[in-house]
Amino acid sequence: MKTIVLTGGGTAGHVTPNLALIPKLQKEGYRVIYIGTENGMERGLIEKTGIPYYYVSTGKLRRYMSKENFTDMFKVLKGISQARKIIKKIKPDIVFSKGGFVAVPVVIGAKMNGVTVIAHESDMTPGLANKIAMPFAKQVCTTFPETVNYISKGKGINTGSPIREELFCGDREKGLEICGFTDTKPVLMMMGGSLGSQKINKVLRESLDGILKNYQLVHICGKGNMENINKLGYKQFEYLSKDLTHVLAASDCVISRAGSNSISEFLALKKPMLLIPLSENASRGDQILNAKSFEKQGFALVLKEEEMNKESLLNGIGELFMKKNTLISAMEKSPVSNGVENVMKIIRKYI
Repeated sequence: MKTIVLTGGGTAGHVTPNLALIPKLQKEGYRVIYIGTENGMERGLIEKTGIPYYYVSTGKLRRYMSKENFTDMFKVLKGISQARKIIKKIKPDIVFSKGGFVAVPVVIGAKMNGVTVIAHESDMTPGLANKIAMPFAKQVCTTFPETVNYISKGKGINTGSPIREELFCGDREKGLEICGFTDTKPVLMMMGGSLGSQKINKVLRESLDGILKNYQLVHICGKGNMENINKLGYKQFEYLSKDLTHVLAASDCVISRAGSNSISEFLALKKPMLLIPLSENASRGDQILNAKSFEKQGFALVLKEEEMNKESLLNGIGELFMKKNTLISAMEKSPVSNGVENVMKIIRKYI
């Protein structure tokens, strides 16, 4: 039996693509094992699948001066030693790294055992953990075509991001029922990330009367961000889990931040997007680059957070629905709208 070790953690973005790969790997007869952190969010997500889970020590890698850099260096060294021993015991055929700080000791531990490493970079420009891990990888898969230019030695290949199978199982009628909507008006979904977006929430609610003239709005506003608003055609949720697939199926267009995994899922589902990326003041600017790439490829429209107000948001929504069919047509032509099979080709190549 072929054995593969998956690694990645710290955020959902470093875990969900691995979760998308697991059913395909199992179907093809792989023994799948996961290495993450002891208390990271990835542990709970992976253990639900029944996949064997090992953990190693790791530390945060910072781009700035901090006394914790010194102590965390020893945590990483300890993690490398642990990963080396685990991988020596497991004897995997290959390691697939989705990134995050836990991936660094696992990738180095794999290299020390002579095990082939394939990495995946979600964002336009590689994060610090992946920059450290890339020299140890045979090939680096990317979500965005532009990212290949940031990867040396011809290792980069644009595969897209692996997308979970269950996202394609949504039922539009059930989604409309969940929201209490009719089939007489188009449905717009706003999704601001796991914690929501205070800025988008505020402007969206200020624009409600204008939006509801022409559309129904399902608003995923984030934990603790619900407001007492009762308007026909408007439905709020703090977050959605099992019902998300149905609500997505009912949605004609989406307003969203520009996190790599979310917009990759919208691409796979052929949902036209109005992207409002986090500003450079609130991030390292990766969402701005993600949004520009999708805009350039014809998958999305972009509204800068700094330029967002009631008028610009309503204009953006109107343009989104007007260009809906053009955006869908571009998404249908994308060769990387679902990266599961593309990534599997790379894994098979090096087995």
